[in-house]
Amino acid sequence: MAKYMDQAKLTTEELLAEMADLRIQLEEANDTIQAIRTGQVDAFVLKGENGHELYTLKTADQTYRVFIEKMNEGAVTLNREGVILYSNSRFAAMVSSPLEKVAGTTFDRFISDDELDKFARVIGNGWEEDCKQEINLTAITGEIVPCLLSCNALELDEGMALSLILTDLTIQKNAEKQLQLKNDELAIAHNAAEKMNDELEDIVKERTSELLISREHFKLLANNIPQMTWTSLPTGELNFYNRQWYDYTGLDLQHEREYKFEDIVHPDDLEITNQKYNAAIESGNIFEVENRYRKGTDGSYRWHLNRAIPLWDEAGHIILWVGTATDIEEQKQQMQRKDEFIGIASHELKTPLTSLKGYLQLLGTYKKDVLPPTIKTYIEKANLASNKLQHLVNDLLDVSKIQAGRLEYQFERFDISKALASCIENARHIYPDNIFYENVQPDIIISGNAERLEQVVMNFINNAVKYSQDDKRIIITTERLQGYLRVSVTDFGIGMSKKEIGRVFERFYRVEDMKFMASGLGMGLYISTEIINSHKGKIGVDSELGKGSTFYFDLPL
Repeated sequence: MAKYMDQAKLTTEELLAEMADLRIQLEEANDTIQAIRTGQVDAFVLKGENGHELYTLKTADQTYRVFIEKMNEGAVTLNREGVILYSNSRFAAMVSSPLEKVAGTTFDRFISDDELDKFARVIGNGWEEDCKQEINLTAITGEIVPCLLSCNALELDEGMALSLILTDLTIQKNAEKQLQLKNDELAIAHNAAEKMNDELEDIVKERTSELLISREHFKLLANNIPQMTWTSLPTGELNFYNRQWYDYTGLDLQHEREYKFEDIVHPDDLEITNQKYNAAIESGNIFEVENRYRKGTDGSYRWHLNRAIPLWDEAGHIILWVGTATDIEEQKQQMQRKDEFIGIASHELKTPLTSLKGYLQLLGTYKKDVLPPTIKTYIEKANLASNKLQHLVNDLLDVSKIQAGRLEYQFERFDISKALASCIENARHIYPDNIFYENVQPDIIISGNAERLEQVVMNFINNAVKYSQDDKRIIITTERLQGYLRVSVTDFGIGMSKKEIGRVFERFYRVEDMKFMASGLGMGLYISTEIINSHKGKIGVDSELGKGSTFYFDLPL
C-alpha cells in the first residue's frame, strides 16, 4: 500500500515539473512572437518535417512590421504547405483566436468545408499571379466572417512565401443585405403604388364619367325649368347660369363675365340683395330675397323671388351654392290689387260700421220705454260683434297704410309703465277668466307713440288668451337690457314649432291647432312688427311646442 502511494506522489511531482517547464517555454514563445511583431528580430526558426528551418524577410524592417501590425486588414504569410508563418493581431481577432495560437497553424483550419475548394483554387492561383477572391472565414467561435482575400507571392531568403491580406466585409455585407431588404421593400411598395395608381386612374375615369353625366343631367334639368337658375362657388363667385337666365337678361357668354348686379337689379333693391347675399355666403344660411330684374328685351323690371341653398361635403364645408330666381310679378300685382281692395273695402265698411255702432248706442240709452231683458242682451251681443268688426276693419286699414308706406304717427315722451297698467286693466275686464300677473317696473320714460305701443301689447295679450285654453295664467314683464327696454307677455298655452316661429310675423299667417279654430285674419303680429320697426326696436318670440310662448319687443331707452 505504501508503495503505491509513493508512486502517486512521484507522478504528481513529475507533472508539476513538466508544467513549470511548459510555462517557461510558453513565456519564451510569447517573447519571441512579441519580438517578431515589434521588429526586434529579422528571422525566426520553425521546426518542419526536415528539421528546423530559418525564415527571414527580405524587406523586414521595423517600420514595415509596425505598419502591418497597425493596419485594419488581417495580414498572414503562408509557406508552400499552407502553414501560417506570420499573422498580425487583426487577423487573430477576426478568427477569434489568441495570436500565439495562430502562427504555425495551417490556414485551412479557418476555412469551412464548403469553402475549401474555392480556397485551394485561390491559393493555387496566388502562387502564380496576384489575385483576389471573396471567401468566408470561420472563427474559432463558429462565427462566419466574410472577407476579401488578396494573394501576393513573396520571395524570402529561404524560398517563396504567400502573403494574404484579408479585408473584413462584415459591415459591407450587412449594408448590402439591408440595402437589398430596402430594395425589396421598395420594389413591393413600388408595385403597390403602381397598383394603387392604376386603381386610382380607373376610379378617376369612372368618377369623371359620372361627373360629366351628372353635369349634363343638371344642365338638362336647369335648362328645362321655368325659373332662372344659377350656381356659385363657396366664395360667392357665380359660375353657371341656365338658358332662361340668358333669355331673360339678354346677356351672352361673352358679356356674362363683364356684367355686375348693378346692371340687372333694380337700384332700389340692390342694397338689400347684396346685404342678404353676402350674409348668406358668410353664414352658410339659406339665401332668400325678393327683388326686381331688368328684362333684356324691353328694359322693364319684373319681381323675382331669389332663393339659394348651399351644398355641403362630408367634412361640413360648402362646395357649391344652387340658386333659383322665380318670376312673381303676377303674384305681386295680385297682392297689390288685393291690398287695394282691402283698403277700399275697409274704408267702405268703416262708414256703415260707425253708423251701426251709433244706432246701437242709441238703443242702449233709450229711456222712453223699458226695454225687455232679451232686447238688452241682443244689444250687448251686437255691440261685442261690432267691436270685433271694428278691430278687423282697423287692422285692414293699418295693413293698407303699411303697404302704401303711410303708417305714420306722432312720437312723444311718455311713461310706458302707465300705458302697460292701462292695458292690463282693460285685459282683466275683457278676459275675466284669465289670471294676469304684473311684473312691471315703475317710471319708465321712452319716446314713441303710446296708442300704437298699447296696440302691440293688447295684440300680445289677445293671442296669449286665444292660444291658452287650459292654463289661464298670463305674465306681463318689463326689464332693462343694455340701453333697451324689453316688454314681454308670457302664456302657458299650445306653443309653437320652429317652423311656425319662423313665419308667425308674416302677413295673414295664423298658428292653427287641431283642438280649436282661432279667429282673426292673422294680421296683428304683422302690424305689430311694423310698429316696433318704426320705433327702431326689435320684436321676437321664444316658444316651445306644448309649453307656451313669450312674445316680446325691445325699445331703445
